[in-house]
Amino acid sequence: MRHSRGIQIKRPEQIDTMRQAGLVVAAGLEAMAAAAAPGVTTSELDAVGRDVLASHGAESSFLHYGAALDLPPYPAVVCLSVNDVVVHGIPGSRVLRDGDILSIDFGAIVDGWHGDAARTVAIGEISDDARDLMEATRQAMWAGICAVKPGARIGDVSAAIEGSARGHSRRYGIVREYTGHGIGSAMHQPPDVPNWGRPHRGARIERGMTLAIEPMLTMGTERMVEDVDEWTVSTGDGSWAAHWENTVAVMPGGLWVLTEPDGGQAELASRGIAYAAGTE
Repeated sequence: MRHSRGIQIKRPEQIDTMRQAGLVVAAGLEAMAAAAAPGVTTSELDAVGRDVLASHGAESSFLHYGAALDLPPYPAVVCLSVNDVVVHGIPGSRVLRDGDILSIDFGAIVDGWHGDAARTVAIGEISDDARDLMEATRQAMWAGICAVKPGARIGDVSAAIEGSARGHSRRYGIVREYTGHGIGSAMHQPPDVPNWGRPHRGARIERGMTLAIEPMLTMGTERMVEDVDEWTVSTGDGSWAAHWENTVAVMPGGLWVLTEPDGGQAELASRGIAYAAGTE
């Protein structure tokens, strides 16, 4: 491992270990999404996430996070954000209801290396507007991932996310206060990866970099409000929000999406982007 302009550059074997963490994250997201249904509480979903971590011998990236940042230690292994909650929703007694949307943000550590991803899922039957929001956010994430390549700059990724989010008949709010990030031996590392911005700006991307790409879109405002618990972040106007995230590695021959079960192969191929796995 080395550093370039303060950014951690991983060796192939380190990225292989991150892939193992990414597969735990993928398994946890799948299990929690399958369990998320009307009548289920968010604390019950946190228990599902804990079981997945335990069954894989992995640690949580989220549990007790924040103590070193002068924040209350995060009390769960997953962030569960319902409807107008954008990020960092704390699991508890809230009961999911038919028509809700739920953002599931989950992280795992294997042998000191992190994986981090998020999905927004439907609870029962949801409105067309909510489904469109979820899909617009998913597409914005993939647009950002596809802009990741050696020689490009972080601003190119940001501009691709923003361009995708703006390319709809409905204008979505793009959350600016929370960004994607570098990831590796810590969950959050340089560089920040904003979800909006101008191309040809920022750090240059090179092989061995690993980035968490994570747009958050809203049906209304870009203004966020933080709860008194110092974690839960909601939209300022009560509009609903969606959140999608993947951890992606820049490999010699292309991209490896470490938190997708297939490594991102299908989605990348559909967009004409080279896929390159490690030593799975």
